Amino acid sequence: MTNTDFARSQMAMSLAFHIVFAAVGVAMPLLMVLAEWMWLRTKEPEWLLLTKRWAKGTAVFFAVGAVSGTVLSFELGLLFPGFMKVAGPLVGMPFSLEGFAFFTEAIFLGIYLYGWEKVSPRLHLAAGVVVALSGLLSASFVTLVNAWMNAPRGFRLVNGEFLDVDPIAAMRSPFALHEVLHTALASYMAAALAVAGIHAWALHRGGSSTFHTRALQVALAVALPTSLLQPVAGHLAGTVVAHHQPLKLASMEQLETTQAEAPITIGPIKIPYLMSIMAFDDPHATVTGLDAFPKEDRPNAIVRPAFLIMVGLGTLLAGHAFLTLLWWWRKKRLPTHLPSWNWCTMLMGPAGIVAMEAGWVVTEVGRQPWVIYGILRTKDSVTPMPGLVVPFVTFSLVYLVLGIVVILVLRSQVKHSLAKEAS
Repeated sequence: MTNTDFARSQMAMSLAFHIVFAAVGVAMPLLMVLAEWMWLRTKEPEWLLLTKRWAKGTAVFFAVGAVSGTVLSFELGLLFPGFMKVAGPLVGMPFSLEGFAFFTEAIFLGIYLYGWEKVSPRLHLAAGVVVALSGLLSASFVTLVNAWMNAPRGFRLVNGEFLDVDPIAAMRSPFALHEVLHTALASYMAAALAVAGIHAWALHRGGSSTFHTRALQVALAVALPTSLLQPVAGHLAGTVVAHHQPLKLASMEQLETTQAEAPITIGPIKIPYLMSIMAFDDPHATVTGLDAFPKEDRPNAIVRPAFLIMVGLGTLLAGHAFLTLLWWWRKKRLPTHLPSWNWCTMLMGPAGIVAMEAGWVVTEVGRQPWVIYGILRTKDSVTPMPGLVVPFVTFSLVYLVLGIVVILVLRSQVKHSLAKEAS
């Protein structure tokens, strides 16, 4: 492996780890705010207990997410100084705004965690709302940087120099809308489904029916609509990719040759015209294939299986959401008494996270070999410092330890909660 490979692998590993905590940081504050709102409305003790337990979990994920996010910011500058040199004036604004959002989230999370007896109930709930909004804004500002990397705007390129830099225009990249929407929905969906899976498992084990049913109601209130909306956002993303990154689309669909009336192939099944329709809303449109690009410009073949995993799991999640909502509409209750539904909900828990990770692979690897699409290649932005295998191995071990610690802490919290219920 070359230095570029180690630098890319370290960023990939760091992002794969951090994205889970970022998603939880976006979704969990919303869940705990909804639970507290229900407690203020009903004064039922289960809602207060649920709020405080979710707040503890949010604190754990926020702490580790802050560490992994800080590491990422340093890695970007140390491993890819060529990127920061040319892109800094353009991406500095969304990164700065993300910092403001992050610190706002930290401050109000502190008020939320330690202000139960010190501020009024309404002010306490308002602090939770600020945490939820700032978490969403923090993720959105970071996503705007990625959107710019995929479709750079806000400058003139003259002899390799960026002139007339406009950071506001850079934040209005053609990829901005669908990436922010897709990322937000994925965060809410993945985290809420994971929470739903945990409480479905607790119900399956015979835990407090009322407590875990309440938890499922809130988690699914977030997970089900986002699971149904995510395919719509995915289609929007696909149309933008078709216009601005035809090579990524060809890699996702493994379209070897440029052709009109392009089909979509799913295993042995070929559906005529469908790719042309989905990409350009025209059954006769020409879709650019891999043959239009030199081999050295094509991304890694992992894009195709990652895309299939994302779409396949997204379809399953949407199907689970549709059937659950259909049951609720007909019966006016969740099917928690059905073992088959509980098992499906448990399986959907990790599926949302896997789909989110696969989607990030499609986005990032599909852009390669460019760190700034069409302008700066990844290999030209990597630090000339040798021996990048050392930080790669070191940080891999650090993230492994952090992951184990998080699992042990959360496992301890779940066991403690179940023990309390049993007593």
